[in-house]
Amino acid sequence: MRSFLPIAGITLVFCSQIVLAQDKVVVASPPLTLTLRDAMDRARQYSQQVYSANIAAQTAHESTIQAKAALLPSVQAQSGYIYTQPNGTATGIFIPADGPHVYIDQLNVHADLYDAVARAQYRQTMAAEALAKARKDIAERGLIATVSQDYYGMLSAQRKIGTVQASLKEARDFQDFSEKQERGGEGALVDVIKARMQVRQRERELQDAGANLEKARMAFAVILFPTYNVEFNVADDLETAPKLPERADVGSMAAKNSPDLRAAQAALQQSTFGERAARAGYLPNLTFDYWYGIQANYFAIHNPDGVNQLGSSLAAQLNIPIWNWGSTRSKVKQAELQVQQAKSDLSLTQRTLLSQLDSYYTEARVASTQIESLRDSVTLSTQNLRLTRLRYAAAESTAQEVVDAQNGLAEARNALEDGLLRYRVAIANLQTLTGGF
Repeated sequence: MRSFLPIAGITLVFCSQIVLAQDKVVVASPPLTLTLRDAMDRARQYSQQVYSANIAAQTAHESTIQAKAALLPSVQAQSGYIYTQPNGTATGIFIPADGPHVYIDQLNVHADLYDAVARAQYRQTMAAEALAKARKDIAERGLIATVSQDYYGMLSAQRKIGTVQASLKEARDFQDFSEKQERGGEGALVDVIKARMQVRQRERELQDAGANLEKARMAFAVILFPTYNVEFNVADDLETAPKLPERADVGSMAAKNSPDLRAAQAALQQSTFGERAARAGYLPNLTFDYWYGIQANYFAIHNPDGVNQLGSSLAAQLNIPIWNWGSTRSKVKQAELQVQQAKSDLSLTQRTLLSQLDSYYTEARVASTQIESLRDSVTLSTQNLRLTRLRYAAAESTAQEVVDAQNGLAEARNALEDGLLRYRVAIANLQTLTGGF
C-alpha cells in the first residue's frame, strides 16, 4: 500500500504492506537493514567473479591431490582371459601364447621408484594451487573495494537527503520571516522573492537527492541478491571509521597480506618447478612392478597335474633417455623463458604495490586530517548563518547575504559528507592491499 504526501511541490512516498488474514491486520516487516559485513558476505556469495575464482582454487587443489597420488605406489586387480585357436600344439596358432586358454587373475603393485619429472610436476601443481588461492583472494579484495564504494555511496546519498532537508527547513524559515517582514512594511518584496527562489532550489535538490539514493540502491542491489531486490537499507557507520595505522605498519601488512604479491610469487614458483620438470627429462626413471595371482592355462590354483599355479612375479625397469630430436632441450628453453617472465612480473608487482600503497595511504591520510577541518567549517557556517539572520532582523544585512550564508552552510554540510565518504573509500582501497585493520 502506498500513500502520497505532497509538500510544497515534493511528493514523499511511504510504502507499507498490509495483509488481511482472518479479520486480523498484519503489517509486513520493515525492509532489511544491512551492515557492511552483511553486504560483504552477500556479495561474496553471489559474485560471479569470486565464484569462478573459488572453483578454480578447488580445481587446482584436486590437481595437487592427483599429482601427489602419482608419486605413490598403486594397486590394481587384473582379471582376463586370452583365447588362441588350437592347432594341435601346446601353444596354439600364435606362438607367443602359453596355450589355447590363458587365464589371468592377479594383483599388481606398481611404483615409480625414481621419477624426477613426476616429483617436479607435483611441486609445480602445489605452486599452481597457491596461485589459484591468491587469485581468489584478489577477487575477494577487489570485491571489498566495490562493495565499500557502493555501500558508502548509498549511505552518503541517504545522509545528503537529511542535509538537504535541513537546508530546506532553513530556507522556508527565512521565507516565512521575510514574508512577515514584507507584510509589516519592514522588508522589501525582492527579499521575499529571493527567499522563495531559495526554497524552490532546495526543493529541487531534495528531489535530486532522493533520485540519487534510489539509483545508488538499484546499482548496489545487483551484487547483493540472487534476484533483483531494492527493499533494503544500509546501516549508518560513516562516523565510526577505523583509525589509520602508521605507515610502517601498513607497509608490513601489505608485504604479508597482499594477494597480488602472493600470486606473483606463486607464479614464479610454479614456473621454477616447471623448469625443473623440463630438466628432469634428461634423467632416467626407475619403475617397479609386483604381481601376485595366476596366469595359467587353467583357472585354478593347481593344474590337473597338481602343479601350483598361484605365485608372485617381480619386474624392475630402468628407462634412460638418449635421443629425442631436441625435444627435451626445447622444453627446458621454453621453461627458462617462462621463469624470466615470472621474475619480471614479480618485479612489476612489487613496484606497483609500493606505488599503490603510497598513493592509497596518502589519500587516506589527507582525507583523515581534513575531517576535523570540515566539521569546523560546518560549525562556523552555522554560526555565520545565525548571525546573518540576526543582522537581517536588525536591518543590518540584506536577503542576499542570508541566502549566501545558507548556501555556504549547505556546501559545508555536503563537503563534510563527501569528506567522510572519501575517507571510508580510501580505507577500503588501502585494505585491498593490507587486509583488515
